[in-house]
Amino acid sequence: QNEEKWDFVLVSDIHEMGSEKEIKRKKFLDELSKKGFTIKKIEDTKLFYGVRAPQQIFRKYQCLMGNPDRRLQNQSSPQGIPVTTRIRIVHFILHNTVTPDFEKLQDLMKKKVFEAAFPLHEKEELTEYLNQKWACWRGVFSQQPIEKIRCYFGEKVALYFAWLGWYTCLLGFAALFGVVTFVAGITIFSSSQVSREICEANTTIMCPLCDKCSFWVLSEACTYAKVTHMIDNEATVVFAMFMAIWATVFLELWKRQRATVVTDWDLYGWDEEEEELAMQLINNLQHEPRLYQHSYFRNTIVLLLVLLMIVVFIGIAHALVIYRVIAMAFFSQSSLKLLRERADVIAVMSGAVLHYITIVIMTKINRRVALFLCDLEKPRTFSQRENNFTMKIFTFQFFTNFSSLIYIAFFLGRINGHPGHYVRIAGRWRLEECHPSGCITDLFIQMAIIMVLKQSISNAMEYFSPWIRYKLRKKHKRPKKRSVMLGEEEEAEDPCKAQWLSNYELNEVNIFSLFNEFLEMTIQYSFTTIFVAAFPLAPLLAFLNNLLEIHLDAKKMMKLYRRMVPRKANDIGIWLQVLEAIGILAVIGNGLVIAITSDFIPVQVYKYMYSHCAKENRTDVDCSTGYINHSLSVFHIQNFEPDTLPNITRHETKECRYRDYRNADDYTYTVQFWHIFAARLAFLILFEHVALCVKLIAAWYIPDVPQKVKNHLLHRKHTDLRRELSMMEYSTEV
Repeated sequence: QNEEKWDFVLVSDIHEMGSEKEIKRKKFLDELSKKGFTIKKIEDTKLFYGVRAPQQIFRKYQCLMGNPDRRLQNQSSPQGIPVTTRIRIVHFILHNTVTPDFEKLQDLMKKKVFEAAFPLHEKEELTEYLNQKWACWRGVFSQQPIEKIRCYFGEKVALYFAWLGWYTCLLGFAALFGVVTFVAGITIFSSSQVSREICEANTTIMCPLCDKCSFWVLSEACTYAKVTHMIDNEATVVFAMFMAIWATVFLELWKRQRATVVTDWDLYGWDEEEEELAMQLINNLQHEPRLYQHSYFRNTIVLLLVLLMIVVFIGIAHALVIYRVIAMAFFSQSSLKLLRERADVIAVMSGAVLHYITIVIMTKINRRVALFLCDLEKPRTFSQRENNFTMKIFTFQFFTNFSSLIYIAFFLGRINGHPGHYVRIAGRWRLEECHPSGCITDLFIQMAIIMVLKQSISNAMEYFSPWIRYKLRKKHKRPKKRSVMLGEEEEAEDPCKAQWLSNYELNEVNIFSLFNEFLEMTIQYSFTTIFVAAFPLAPLLAFLNNLLEIHLDAKKMMKLYRRMVPRKANDIGIWLQVLEAIGILAVIGNGLVIAITSDFIPVQVYKYMYSHCAKENRTDVDCSTGYINHSLSVFHIQNFEPDTLPNITRHETKECRYRDYRNADDYTYTVQFWHIFAARLAFLILFEHVALCVKLIAAWYIPDVPQKVKNHLLHRKHTDLRRELSMMEYSTEV
């Protein structure tokens, strides 16, 4: 015996007879009845209303849209229209039905007339298949059943999982290259001449790293130097170039994959606007379309508010800088030896954890602000609203995640002044300076901590938070079935009741649920590409995370959340433009990291202009020999600012060294500084132009649409035109 099929379930509290809420609920249900909807009521601790649309609504849809779902009909629904399309149409009508009081379902839900409205997770063969083969850990390395996901959740969700699977697959190649680069750094470059010179510099006295700190010997930084040159080497430059090309190839191959998939689904030329107009007319034949509008005044206000938010993010980045400066001063004066000796590293690590906490907090604020700005713009359709929201929230999240990294990569150690003339915060605390072996390790530590925390804590919260909420909702005791009337036998349990209750116990689906998943992945993609030169293991972490992410998302959608309203789509929307923008930022970011953050350029300038190799042709000496001594400037102790040196070391030495290219007498920049500056600029221009040219060539070389798809579309157009011409000639003859 087949259970009754219901398209949607509305849930309401049990209101008093004659109350305002009860009257509003009755008016809304009466409007649905006028449209031919079948409504079934079940009473428990709440009132449940099953809603089923009449067949004529779907016939109208097929007539207007030319039966776009013919490929899905056989496997989804005996009534001749897929379940996903039924749910989508019913959802649209429910949310656009207006009561005599000019209230829609959304208004009634705000006024607590209805508590929830959701489609049902059906107990059917398709559900069982997805639960057993997809939403389980056994399927981690198996191919996703994209066609079945489409039949159950609709095209938009299916395209998300198709994109995520494709991204993860190609991420495997980037992860492999990243691991090779990192291993090469450990085995070959950690014993480089530069790090060896630092480890052997037992007599090089360095200037104090903070006020009242003691002088120190350069060889103390031996371990730090080895770690730095493990990341900062020639292999990293090659890897950064590879990642710029990889980002382009990934997107071009995805465009081809998407074209193949949507052609198989018969959606290549699908028009979202046409479908929305069709559903508006099915719901109300007198409907007039809402016209496109553009307001320069409103857009100016939104732009100014976005700029204000960006200023806030820059302020947060400054606050993190101030924290690191104060933490460095505090740790270096600590009574604990470990804190004193590793004050700089601990300040960086604690700063990274604080940065992660600000990301978590600002993510919630960013969402509210972006929604407010979208409401100001008054978008015409849901898709337009979603696109506007996407651009704003991504911009906000990008600055939230990367403002601190941008400071470390491009400003740390470059705006702090020099001994005797330090830049100070509030005239008291010195700005941080780079380690003698370079700033890239600070960037490496910051990225590693943020990525590990984001992918462990955030993912755990993302899964366990709805899991705990679901278990708590399920634990609430349901009162036993009451007798309908005193003295009457208890009526038989309705077969729909258990199913509706179990679906109601699941977590509510947010309208932007899928959006959140896309946003998480694009931010991860940014980490994986933009500063990958400083953190070659980023693709590996992303790859491992995504293997889990696919199946955590599947389990959440199938077992923890109510069924998502299926939405039709033939691409991933504005996210493709976002990913392309990230690809360009990746070229600029990596070029800047190698040119500015890395010591790659200063070492090359030294090798070819100032080393023994530049003066005489010697093969027995490494060309970078003497680089460290060359890169450290001399400062005379008597020129220190008063009250900044510890008393015990004031007269022990006459001069100390610091990382910069300045003259020993007047502390102005040397000729070497300007040579290196010019070389950095030249490399940046060359790297970015070469990388962008390679990206353009790759984009041209790999067509967006495969020949098979083009030929399929060509044959279809030809067949359709021939059929129309034949019908015209036949009607003329008759």
